[in-house]
Amino acid sequence: MTRTVTPSGAAYRGAEVQLDLLSLAAGEPVSVVAPPNDEVVVVLVQGSVHWLGMQATRASVFTQRASAVYVPPGGGVNIGADETCEIALVATSAGDLAPRGKPIAINPADVSAVQRGEPGWQREVHDVIADAVPAQRLLVGETFNAAGEWSSFPPHKHDGRDGEAALEEVYYYRFDKPDGFGFQGLYERDGDERRHERAVFLRHGAVVGFAAGFHPVCAAPGYRLYYLWALAGKERRLTMYEDPAHRWLHTAP
Repeated sequence: MTRTVTPSGAAYRGAEVQLDLLSLAAGEPVSVVAPPNDEVVVVLVQGSVHWLGMQATRASVFTQRASAVYVPPGGGVNIGADETCEIALVATSAGDLAPRGKPIAINPADVSAVQRGEPGWQREVHDVIADAVPAQRLLVGETFNAAGEWSSFPPHKHDGRDGEAALEEVYYYRFDKPDGFGFQGLYERDGDERRHERAVFLRHGAVVGFAAGFHPVCAAPGYRLYYLWALAGKERRLTMYEDPAHRWLHTAP
C-alpha cells in the first residue's frame, strides 16, 4: 500500500521554509504531495529510487551529484524505493502559490558545480534548484567543505536588512566519517556591535535553520562536511550581504 506524505516541517519548520527527512525501506512506495499553495523539492540523499519513469541512484552525497524532483503547488510524485534510502523534502508554504505545470526531474548532469573561496575557505557548491527550474520561491543546493575548511565565508547573510533579498534558510549536515564534526556560527550586527552570537556543534544529521544574521560554517580537520541548503522568501533572488569586517579577505595577498 502506497503511503501519502505531505511535508510537515518535522525536521525544521520556519515561517518560510520547511524540511522533512524521510527514510524508506527497500520496496516501500510513497507518494509525496504538495498542498495547493505549497511547492516541494524532493532530494535523494542516499540510496536508489524510481520516480517519473526513471531510476535515481546515489551511493553517497560525497561520490555522486544529487537527483531531485520539483513538485509544483497541488502536484505530486510517486516514489518507489529500490533499496533502503533517505530522502529530503523541502517545502515553502508562504504566500498564495498558483499551480504551475508538472513535476520536473533534476538529474545529476543538470546540477551545476562551482568551486568557491581561497585556501582556508574553499568549498564546492552545487546548485540543484536554481534558475533553470521554474520554482516560484524555493532555492535548493548542496555545499561540500574539504576537511578543515570554512564555507558561507566570508560570513554573509540574506535577511533583507541591508538591501539584499530576505530569505530564510535551513542546513542539513552529513560527514564522510562517523566521528566527523564541525561548527556553525550565528550572529547579527548593529553597526559595529555584534549581537546574538552563538555556535552550534555539528554532528552527522544536524539540522540548523535561521531567518536572520551571518552564518559561517567550518569542518574539523580530517573530516569532509556536507550540507543540503534550502532558502525561501517573498522574492526568489539569492543576494548575499557580507560582513564588512571580513571583506578584506577578497583582496588579501
